[in-house]
Amino acid sequence: MVIQTFVFINTCTPNGLAIPNGRWRDSRIVYIAKITSILEEFGGQTTIADLFVCGGGVLVLAAWALRTSLGTKALDNSPVRENNMPPLLALTPFFLWFGTVSVLLFVKEKLLAGLPDWQDAIADNLILCIGVIPAIVTSVIIARIAFVRGLKGLGLNPKTIPRDFVAAFLNLLAVMPVVLGAIILTTIIGKLILGDKFKMPQHEELKEIIAYSQWQVRALIVFTAVVVVPFVEELIFRGMLQTLFRSYIIRPWPAIFLASFVFVVFHANAPHWPALFVLSLCLGYTYEKSGSLFRSIFVHALFNAMSVLAALNQ
Repeated sequence: MVIQTFVFINTCTPNGLAIPNGRWRDSRIVYIAKITSILEEFGGQTTIADLFVCGGGVLVLAAWALRTSLGTKALDNSPVRENNMPPLLALTPFFLWFGTVSVLLFVKEKLLAGLPDWQDAIADNLILCIGVIPAIVTSVIIARIAFVRGLKGLGLNPKTIPRDFVAAFLNLLAVMPVVLGAIILTTIIGKLILGDKFKMPQHEELKEIIAYSQWQVRALIVFTAVVVVPFVEELIFRGMLQTLFRSYIIRPWPAIFLASFVFVVFHANAPHWPALFVLSLCLGYTYEKSGSLFRSIFVHALFNAMSVLAALNQ
């Protein structure tokens, strides 16, 4: 019924006269009923802790928006990271990461075919952990030779770690209501278009941590999701790509948007893209605002940790 209504609405003439008033009123009722049902479903899954987090996040985000003229002045004084990094060099860590993991997965399929599912999950996560090593080493070398202040110029200054860790909680708190809003909006649009068969897909790592009770699997997935992935993704997408974009564009927000677009497309599940884009904007903002890559790494790690804890509590 919803799909038929959607198609019918979108076949109206440019003047909007193809739908009689009665039909238009009926279609609006269907939409409202469907949206109400979806919101009730989300409401039934909401806990007091969720409301507390969202309420706190809304207050922090509102205060930030008022203080920065809706974000337009938030990055006025953020300096460009001085570097002489050519575009191809900036892309090298990404291709090394993708290529190394692809080769190792191919070798695993040839040599370790027939493993039990839980052992196969362990092998996949070990490959993800090992596969990042060439990308990390290359990024460190690039930072040392191409950034004016080396690793500190990239934003990896150990002295800022305590301050960045505390600030990351506040940054994540502020963006969580918007991330959750993007998830709800995506679900509403998906169900209006595809009906009840639309389901927000779960990340593969979260599926595995729920499916396998072996401690080895769960410990390795937690390490991969909370430590390895945030570090390498922020190093590549913020440290390398966002810095590259800003070197040419100069203005911070366009560079953040471009890096976020690349970050989102890199992830497989399209229904996750709106929420990931919002999160990525926050990650890019924290990097530009603080000048520290550790801060965006911590925000990313905390977000993944929350997702893992939520999966384990199902």
